[in-house]
Amino acid sequence: MRPPLLLLALLASVAVSAQPEGEGYYHTRGTRLVSPDGQPDVLRGIGLGGWLMPEGYMVRVPGHGSPTTIRQQAVEVAGEEGADRYFEAFRANYVREEDIQKIAEWGYDHVRLPFHYKVLWDEEAGAFDEDGFALVDAFLEWCREAGLPVIFDMHAAPGGQSEHNIADAHGTAELWVGPNAAVNQALTIRIWEEIARRYRDDRLVIGYDIINEPVLPEGVTRAELRDFYVRSRDAIRAIDPHHVLFIEGDFFANFFDGLTPAFDDNMVWAFHKYWSPTDPADMTRFVELRDSTGVPLWLGETGENSNDWFHEVATWAVENGIGWNWWTHKKIETVTSPLSAPMQPGYRDLVAYWRGEAPKPDRETAEAALLAQAAALHIDSTAFRPDVLWSLFDPAWATLAVPFKPHTLPGTLDAVDYDLGADGVGYHDTRSKNEQGTPGLANEGGVYRNDGVDIAANERGGPAYRVGWTEAGEWLQYTVRVPAGGTFAASATVTGGAGQLALEVDGESWGEAAVPASGGTWAEVDLGTHTLSAGPHVLRVRIREGGFDVGRLTFDSTD
Repeated sequence: MRPPLLLLALLASVAVSAQPEGEGYYHTRGTRLVSPDGQPDVLRGIGLGGWLMPEGYMVRVPGHGSPTTIRQQAVEVAGEEGADRYFEAFRANYVREEDIQKIAEWGYDHVRLPFHYKVLWDEEAGAFDEDGFALVDAFLEWCREAGLPVIFDMHAAPGGQSEHNIADAHGTAELWVGPNAAVNQALTIRIWEEIARRYRDDRLVIGYDIINEPVLPEGVTRAELRDFYVRSRDAIRAIDPHHVLFIEGDFFANFFDGLTPAFDDNMVWAFHKYWSPTDPADMTRFVELRDSTGVPLWLGETGENSNDWFHEVATWAVENGIGWNWWTHKKIETVTSPLSAPMQPGYRDLVAYWRGEAPKPDRETAEAALLAQAAALHIDSTAFRPDVLWSLFDPAWATLAVPFKPHTLPGTLDAVDYDLGADGVGYHDTRSKNEQGTPGLANEGGVYRNDGVDIAANERGGPAYRVGWTEAGEWLQYTVRVPAGGTFAASATVTGGAGQLALEVDGESWGEAAVPASGGTWAEVDLGTHTLSAGPHVLRVRIREGGFDVGRLTFDSTD
């Protein structure tokens, strides 16, 4: 006998209500984020900054560096149509399905998708941008194929959630102040409602990062920020009961007083960390926030520092049950991201023009330069930075040195190709991380590698890069292989000021030499001879007295 429809409906409702809360979706349970299979999960992900929300430093554009001014600069040299073609190619190459596949292969388990609200909202038409949503839909399918869950992040809200370029604002945070603040807040919530409507049943989506790094203007209280979050929650929850809400604190996601207590049973406090100490004491306030409110934590954005800093922050987070998301997967000429896109010569000329250091190119030349740079963003054109990944994912980073490149004696090795490993393991530098509170790298030259070792591009002939800014007490380690034992003569090419250099092998002295002042030319210093058995050996170059640069080490057989 076929059951009545009413009975079927009642049975279905009982079955749904009997399911564990959040089943099939990421959700919170106490102070932990829980995966769809019900297990506590400590996320380790990466952000896709720059793609749908360009920032000046990522694409090496001088000036304010907001999406609006970046476009204005492109229009000024290439015209509206030329700029349109550039940004179309820019988006097509910055993040592709191949990028997503590679991110999964590297070991990341989710991605954060920063987007400008204008990607999804057409201001001229006063309607949602279906092309923008189609792009997001395609992106979600790439992530689904790669098994990478997604967190949506509104990186630039209508009017700007801060006064800064990273909110695409121009001196005023009009999400909070000015005659259009209420309209801007309403539009922000309306966009989240549409996102919730379209993706409420998508289990690939972890949740919604409501606004990135709010910075409240003077006179706007955190109680008002909390009220905005509560209204956003109410609107989203009227449509989507499933997905996690990620709530960022005031002043670049750092301060949460005034936002507590929790206002949803499926929310996470999302904090950010840059250029601050890695001492756990500096981060205990976030753990206290979690424990006092019963709400999980997520380190939703961090990075732009050295590998040592990366390792220490990521380790602290995981040890405290806190997931993280690193910033960001690709930039132009970077050492802090897994992928570095090369700067093209014509684009470099454009940057020089924008800096006021070169003449303005004609429109055809400018557009060709922009399109060449957009093409260079393709993953196949980028350089891979494996040291960034090792510092984040492998505990051995702190204790084990491994060769950055294979070195065989006799032979010549570039000084910048010292071993992978933490400060005190693969190298030692007087400053291995930036904890000064302002942007900057520990590597003073900012090229080639992301450690404390200071590296400069070489314009003096010889190797492409050189170790510079040397100081007494610093050292570089090289694991080498000797196929056949024998006696070897060692020398180093140096340039710059006078100093003192020593070489060790397997903890024993090889030789030491005074470094002459050579100005802008290269000099060779003799470090003596030593007999080595066949097999692996560990060399260390020690700076006894700094002030010079090191280019190469050469080992010749004397047998």
